Amino acid sequence: MKFNDFVCTSAICADLQADEKEAVIAELVASLVESGQVSADDRDSIVQAIMKREELGSTGIGKGVAVPHTKHPSVDRLVGTVGVSAEGVDFNSLDGEKVLLFFMLLSPPDRPGDHLRALESISKQLRDDTFCKFLKQTKTAEDIQLLLEEADNNQFVS
Repeated sequence: MKFNDFVCTSAICADLQADEKEAVIAELVASLVESGQVSADDRDSIVQAIMKREELGSTGIGKGVAVPHTKHPSVDRLVGTVGVSAEGVDFNSLDGEKVLLFFMLLSPPDRPGDHLRALESISKQLRDDTFCKFLKQTKTAEDIQLLLEEADNNQFVS
């Protein structure tokens, strides 16, 4: 699965302003609302669902990366976005480091296979140190979109 299959480019946040976990999640969900990917009426319940998932264990996977995700009945297909925080956010990551890169994923409850394939795709790319390094240095949503396209075209992972 490619980033292009689920990342909404108009929802990419190149300069996250939030400085704590729930606020980052709310900011990313808001970007999906603003881009028309999810309804404003579902904003709060999506944030709550992701926070509930975080209670099971942090999606801060280490090396400055987090993949907050949930299954939610308000979406009928896989949808996601990317956010970059220049300062980093304490996300209770497995390695204790602040998170700079966020990949948010929402999927319908009846499509668990798509959800898992997207998570697998994200984690595969995020294991590539060069990809992560370039992503952390991005300044614009266009830069992030270009990097995602390069990743989709196997420019990073061999």
